[in-house]
Amino acid sequence: MNEEDINKRVFLLAILKKESSETLLDVTKSLVNAGMFDLKDGKKLLGDLKKLGYVANEQLTFTGIAIAQEAEKEFKQ
Repeated sequence: MNEEDINKRVFLLAILKKESSETLLDVTKSLVNAGMFDLKDGKKLLGDLKKLGYVANEQLTFTGIAIAQEAEKEFKQ
């Protein structure tokens, strides 16, 4: 798994765990603050997740949820 794939999985997991009052931009900024990537790359990655059908209407799709839950299990091991 390459760095971009890991970033996508972490991003999806962060969206899964976000508070109901948080926006996707808030999640992006929190990952930027954590040093995962810069804001430009974060916005591009979010766009990629939307194009892949993992994110729609400010939330995860069923596919996005499944991948985020899978990532959560992998990261806990």
